[in-house]
Amino acid sequence: MKNNQHKRPNLYIVGAGPGDPDLITVKAYNILKEAKVILYDNLANKQLLDIAPASCEKLYVGKQPYGSYTPQETIYELIKQLAFKTGSVVRLKGGDPFIFGRGFEEMQFARENGIEAFYIPGITSMQASGFEDIPLTHRTISEGVWMITGTKKDGTLSADLRLAMQSNATVAIYMGMKQANTIADTYIKEGRGDTPVAIIQHASLPHRQKAVGLIADLPMLIDQHKLTYPAMIIIGKVVTLAEQAAI
Repeated sequence: MKNNQHKRPNLYIVGAGPGDPDLITVKAYNILKEAKVILYDNLANKQLLDIAPASCEKLYVGKQPYGSYTPQETIYELIKQLAFKTGSVVRLKGGDPFIFGRGFEEMQFARENGIEAFYIPGITSMQASGFEDIPLTHRTISEGVWMITGTKKDGTLSADLRLAMQSNATVAIYMGMKQANTIADTYIKEGRGDTPVAIIQHASLPHRQKAVGLIADLPMLIDQHKLTYPAMIIIGKVVTLAEQAAI
């Protein structure tokens, strides 16, 4: 990230991880340490901004779940404007930028506009289930993982959920809190209402909360435990392993 007038401007798409600022990569840390401009999301821990130099310009371009948001077109314009103005922009996105994060779209936009773009992975939110002793796979219980968005572009639940239910794989649903009733009903109609489920809010942070039960009771569990966004919904027999780990 050193100044060089012969270099093209660049964009770093950086994963901020699931919340705990200590969970970013060394590469992400080094990039933040030299950042000139940071465009950061709602789910990126604000403590990460303290790594940057005092001279760094930090602009919030977040999208709160089902609330106010910065239009994607505005983010594109800022990337283009600031990259050519300063030579380098850091785009700090919660979790991993390439998993339901539009990171690839922003990288593609940058390259189409003469800006070099680089991807720096982050720990995705579903992996933080491990802090609740819930592994995503287990060789005697789950042979894989389905990552599913609870909110597609049109606001509906992904149809892949019905496919995922046919396997013994763990199902990890992102942005699914608003679809709790639909998720529960889908499992009930397929005769799988007794499938274990965990809802984990702020999974990697000290104030994290969770609820564990059966998928048929998902809306009730969310309501009883007063859980809200951001939260992951983990479905499958791996949820029961947390009880064994506590013994």
